[in-house]
Amino acid sequence: MNSFLGSLPKADTLTESKAPMVDPFGRAVTYLRVSVTDRCDFRCTYCMSEHMTFLPKKDLLTLEELNRLCSAFIEKGVRKIRLTGGEPLVRKNIMHLVRDLGRHVQAGRLDELTLTTNGSQLANHAAELHDCGVRRINVSLDTLDPDKFKQITRWGDFSKVMAGIDAALAAGIKIKLNAVALKDFNEHEIPELMRFAHARGMDLTVIETMPMGEIEEDRTDRYLPLSQVRASLAQQFTLDDIGYQTGGPARYVHVKETGGRLGFITPMTHNFCESCNRVRLTCTGTLYMCLGQDDAADLRTALRASEDNALLSQAIDDAILRKPKGHDFIIDRTHKRPAVARHMSVTGG
Repeated sequence: MNSFLGSLPKADTLTESKAPMVDPFGRAVTYLRVSVTDRCDFRCTYCMSEHMTFLPKKDLLTLEELNRLCSAFIEKGVRKIRLTGGEPLVRKNIMHLVRDLGRHVQAGRLDELTLTTNGSQLANHAAELHDCGVRRINVSLDTLDPDKFKQITRWGDFSKVMAGIDAALAAGIKIKLNAVALKDFNEHEIPELMRFAHARGMDLTVIETMPMGEIEEDRTDRYLPLSQVRASLAQQFTLDDIGYQTGGPARYVHVKETGGRLGFITPMTHNFCESCNRVRLTCTGTLYMCLGQDDAADLRTALRASEDNALLSQAIDDAILRKPKGHDFIIDRTHKRPAVARHMSVTGG
């Protein structure tokens, strides 16, 4: 496939990566999450409203602009990029961007290019993703029951997700399943999800639901502390803490009975802010320095103001100096409004 970069510099002409960017609290920022679209072909009940109003397509950065922004971050020391959404694979021609970013992996300027997906489009793209240098992905899957899957995703097709997982594994891509722990929905399925994942050589990570964006239900009705999940699992399995890291916020245990790894992401009961190494870029060029804060930097203006990256580089530096110490997520009966108004699909998790 030919690159669409046109007059932009080719990957092999970019300068060597500099030392990592460092925020005011001494944390090196080496991980960029990029939401390539706010659109999704699912409407998961804990994530978004069924009748979402998405951004006009004219407001989105072009794929060329996203590539230029990602390349600027790589030059400033970012070593890992994760493409997210919404659902990243519904963005038209997204594989052009994946292929161009994959060249940074091939050249050694980027340690990893990965993505988070709902799996619906994975069967169509798995082989090419591997060809572009993607070796590990996250797939969101909250239940193995097709009827409950339809209930939680509203629009999802369970069989397509299963086909996507099979295609990715066959292509040689490692998979980590992500499951949001939801009270009175899937709390008793987590052992089954874990066995399913581990039997296929996949990790499983369970995640606490986060108060982001208005949805139709009260999140306090679904909120399930992972301390409770772990205590329940410990009655059936031997869970040994391990130091395994993927660059994200999960804390992992080894499950003796299955031989696999289980991760816990706990933004509510035990936040992971002290080790935060990431920032999040939206499909409109807005940079969020923290998932749980509203402060953001406009990179689109700097990007479009000049063909060179001097203004963009300065805008990125200024934003990193505003990265906060942590988020303020709260879920309880006295805090009815979400901690931040934007939906998860805007910043991509």
